[in-house]
Amino acid sequence: MADITLLSLFVGILLGLYLLEVPVVYALGLTSLILMLTTSIPFEPLLVAQTMVSGSNSFVLLAIPLFLQTGLLMNALGLTDVIFDFAKAIVGPIRGGLAHVNIVASIIFSGMTGTAAADAAGLGAIEYQAMRDEGYEEGFSVAVTGSSSIIGPIIPPSVPLIIYGVIAQVSIGTLFIAGLIPGLIMGLGLMVLCTVYAHRRGYERGDWWSPGKIAKTGYRALPALGTPILIIGGILGGLFTATEAGAIALFYTILIGTVFYDALSLEELIDSFEDGMTRTASLTFIVAAAALYGFLIRRAQLPEVLANAVTTVSTDPMVILLLIAGVLFVVGLMLETIAAITILTPVFLPVIEQTAISPIHFGVVMIITLMIGLLTPPFGVILFVLNAVTGVSLERITRNMLPFYVPLLVALILAIIFPDVVMWLPRTMGLA
Repeated sequence: MADITLLSLFVGILLGLYLLEVPVVYALGLTSLILMLTTSIPFEPLLVAQTMVSGSNSFVLLAIPLFLQTGLLMNALGLTDVIFDFAKAIVGPIRGGLAHVNIVASIIFSGMTGTAAADAAGLGAIEYQAMRDEGYEEGFSVAVTGSSSIIGPIIPPSVPLIIYGVIAQVSIGTLFIAGLIPGLIMGLGLMVLCTVYAHRRGYERGDWWSPGKIAKTGYRALPALGTPILIIGGILGGLFTATEAGAIALFYTILIGTVFYDALSLEELIDSFEDGMTRTASLTFIVAAAALYGFLIRRAQLPEVLANAVTTVSTDPMVILLLIAGVLFVVGLMLETIAAITILTPVFLPVIEQTAISPIHFGVVMIITLMIGLLTPPFGVILFVLNAVTGVSLERITRNMLPFYVPLLVALILAIIFPDVVMWLPRTMGLA
């Protein structure tokens, strides 16, 4: 009973502060402080400082600012427009073409930002406006834009997968490869739904395929498309680590921006790096605060309590994974993704270690579930980003998003029920 009470305090205080709109990093810190001052967990200032510093002191975590900066520079260089034009030349002629362009462009560009919010705010604004200019309905346009944006953190490179890999101590490269097929399934599912919408609402086709246009836009986009190829190819070839891949991708982006595209002015370059540093500082602070919160959870031996509770319900790996996914979905509605990964990974790892669930499989399922949470009211971050960049009301965004949860949830369930959806590609490549 004492363990359940303590677990309730850990969850209740944090969610209470979050519901009061306390920023997540302060909510994590305050919850930790309150628990140390009001329970049997001792308050040790030196240990608190050491835990927060060590939690954010990782070579692999250096990949985050590097990938973030790469995405910001690509946005600043206008490569989002280049990629959008290329996607339009390929799938634009399909009925409801711009909806498919929206999804394909997100799949291509997502591998360069690694974050759903960056995709929604950058490429998403372009995609939404293009659909509106072509006469697509406001609600449909914003729903397609939002649902496609969460593919980003599943297809590599992915900031959430990097965070998970560091905490779970599993290969970042293997996680990247494991996310490819589930991400593509999500994209395909969304395209099927858009096809149904296009036929029901009588959306027209775009201009017919033009080999010349495909070649022209492809040539223009080719240097930008080289970024994910360089990252994945280098990691798989053993040429560099995920962190080194981030540095090389950033250098490559600066190079192609100078040689192939309109180079940024010094002022624009400085602004981009300032933005990158601000976002990195915010993420690092969250990771540090979440590391302290996770440490206290482990110190209170709550993962063992949860593991025992789950295994008493069932020992079937699929049932356990479905139960955990349910918990993660609820958490994803209310908690920032990086914080959720940092807090919950140490909690659930002991549970999956008692079953036949691969930590690679679990990591991809975790990210997919949390990404769907980003799109779900009342606190889904992507909903607020879409509201900011499109001006569409949150109520209208939420109402139009409802059908789009179906293909996303189907992809999640497939990843849970059929582990090979996640694990086949890494096994084929000898990575798992």
